[in-house]
Amino acid sequence: MPISLHHLRAGAGSRWTVCQDGEWAELGGTLADLLAGSLDWARATVEAAARTAHGDRPGPALPPIDRQEVWAAGVTYLRSRDGRREESGHGSLYDHVYDSDRPEIFFKASPWRVVGDHDLVGIRADSGWDVPEAEVGLVLNAAGDVFGYTLGNDMSSRSIEGENPLYLPQAKIYDRSCAIGPAIVPSWAAGPGPFDIGLRVLRDGREAYAAATSTSAMARSFADLAGWLFRALSFPTGVVLLTGTGVVPGADFTARPGDTIEIRCPELGMLTNGVVAVGRGSIGVGDG
Repeated sequence: MPISLHHLRAGAGSRWTVCQDGEWAELGGTLADLLAGSLDWARATVEAAARTAHGDRPGPALPPIDRQEVWAAGVTYLRSRDGRREESGHGSLYDHVYDSDRPEIFFKASPWRVVGDHDLVGIRADSGWDVPEAEVGLVLNAAGDVFGYTLGNDMSSRSIEGENPLYLPQAKIYDRSCAIGPAIVPSWAAGPGPFDIGLRVLRDGREAYAAATSTSAMARSFADLAGWLFRALSFPTGVVLLTGTGVVPGADFTARPGDTIEIRCPELGMLTNGVVAVGRGSIGVGDG
């Protein structure tokens, strides 16, 4: 990552920093500030900070958001459509979404529910089939322009959603169900894609699952998804939109507490999270 934005812990608070070629600088503002302005102004601000970069990383990582909600798109890859059909008795519903002009877009997480790199993601204690979903996240400014990209993990309960599509919010929205990171790579530094995405799950030190995809396999463009999100919603301090997954483990795999999930993209880095159970009956996180 030649240039990237990082949200770091600083005592009881946080700071936004720019990293360029391993050297670090203070941004002098927040992500919300950048995303409230024009794309040209945000780029000039980031590049000005990068020119002062020096020294080592000044703190541990936080999720690379501050006031931004996280939304997500579904059934944007053929594999995602097929995965939804496998878990559900409502296959024609997902065929319709995959082929229609209007995409599936849903709310995923409030900023304070998002976890970052090397934090713990959750699986619901009342779900028996749970999977990570490796995705590219669009970091969109208030005008709907793509400011940058990050990696996302849209943790999902396939057993709950498969029981009834109307249970989607419970399958998708719960404590620790969303991870993003490790950083934001500006759009002008990352390029337009396509991006290769790899997913690996480690269990007891061994590889329990691995697969890869590319955003070139998406049925919809980034611009199309962003346009639909902004049709009747405003985001004065920006928003993160996860763009769907092309890697869906089969019915023979479920994530377990103690697993480690790695999501990797050459341009965007690697997002790593351990897994813990959350909700009623879980240990160590609370009753959710």
